[in-house]
Amino acid sequence: MSMSTKKDKKTSSQRGFTLLLAALVASIVLMLGSSIFTIAQKQVALSSIGRDSQFAFYAADAGAECALYYDIRAHAFPAHDPATPATVICDKDAAGADLSAVTTVTSTSDSATSTFSMNLFARDIAGNKVNTGMNCIQVTIAKNPTAPFTVIHADGYSVSCETITASGRALQRSVELRY
Repeated sequence: MSMSTKKDKKTSSQRGFTLLLAALVASIVLMLGSSIFTIAQKQVALSSIGRDSQFAFYAADAGAECALYYDIRAHAFPAHDPATPATVICDKDAAGADLSAVTTVTSTSDSATSTFSMNLFARDIAGNKVNTGMNCIQVTIAKNPTAPFTVIHADGYSVSCETITASGRALQRSVELRY
């Protein structure tokens, strides 16, 4: 009987060790899985920020180019003493109708500053609308009597004009033209 008792004691002490080893392995696997999930989650957030930054820059560039077009082709922004505010059309909506903005003009005796803001559709590299919503542009055109005679400053945002202040993830990129 003494041999049987020694064998039972040895088996019961090994069972406790196996349970401890299984808990240790499970906790290590859980920790690795949690770390990989956290890294993947950060990568998704970073790629989203990169995409939104690109859309904000494209919106700023589009706003600056639109203002440049209206300044050179239509002489829409007065150098001083504004007669009437200009209407600027920079994009079309989903139905194909023009998206326009009316400029506001402030002037002094020898210079004038025109501003406008509007929402643009986000577009891919081929010019097709993408389903990420709209991007806001805020454009300021300053006409000066000395060089640089015209300064166009365009701010592009990754969100619509109505949600800039409310959105915690709004990104802004700027483009400035001087001539």
